[in-house]
Amino acid sequence: MKNTNEKETKTERKKNPLSSFKYAEEGVLHSFRTQPHMRFHFYVLVVVLLSGLLLNFDNHEMLALLFSITLVIVAEMFNTVVEVIVDMIADGYRPAAKLAKDVAAGAVLVAAMNATLAGVLIFFGRQHLTDIQDQMHRNLPPDITKVAIIGVVSLALIVIISKLITNTGTPFQGGIISGHSAIGFLLAMTILFTANNPAIAFLAILLAVLVAQSRIEAGFHSLREVILGAVLAILLTGLVYRGLPLLKTFFPSKSPTTTKQTTLLPHATQRAEGSTRRVEGDPTLG
Repeated sequence: MKNTNEKETKTERKKNPLSSFKYAEEGVLHSFRTQPHMRFHFYVLVVVLLSGLLLNFDNHEMLALLFSITLVIVAEMFNTVVEVIVDMIADGYRPAAKLAKDVAAGAVLVAAMNATLAGVLIFFGRQHLTDIQDQMHRNLPPDITKVAIIGVVSLALIVIISKLITNTGTPFQGGIISGHSAIGFLLAMTILFTANNPAIAFLAILLAVLVAQSRIEAGFHSLREVILGAVLAILLTGLVYRGLPLLKTFFPSKSPTTTKQTTLLPHATQRAEGSTRRVEGDPTLG
């Protein structure tokens, strides 16, 4: 009988190759619901993504930040695993069980310290502050690819976190905010702000409206939930494409004349020193 059940289980797993992703999703959601520190780490992840998008971090800086925060999240999940296993095995207080939990918590602390150090160096490093000021003086448009990728990931995290906090819907269906509407309007507003063709912008917004309407007709979301997703996306893209250029106007531009004079000053000094040497070394002038 036992062999029959094992065969049925193996057959079921072969028929559902994507079931492992479902189990992984349940593990992440359980950690988020039961561990306050895990929720804090995900909040920080959203803030870092949005800050990197607004401050126009390069790919290396974004990868360093994402790797550091992801390491903390993974360490927190392993800490949860250790706590569950120890509580399942140990009956009452045992010094070995306490040591196992302490070591797991220490791993989370080390990862968090590493993430904090990386964040301080990237956000508040002298060279990076200078780079941010230089970018404020320039009128460079945001990278469309970076806005689309980071914006979609950030919106997805915000939508999923809001569903978990309010305990409404599932991570990918239903809930207080429509994720499909948010992502649809994010892409539509990105096209609106970057495309120079009004017809293309109108079609993009029309497609986003159709996506939102389909969620209402399917019964997954109400009108209010769809509007919340659209407003969230519009605020994010408006901040990137209109808020940042407005913020740059508060930074005085550098004077090109001053920069040119500063650049030529060392050359002028060298020519003056060379003339002085020639005068001092000329015997006819002695």
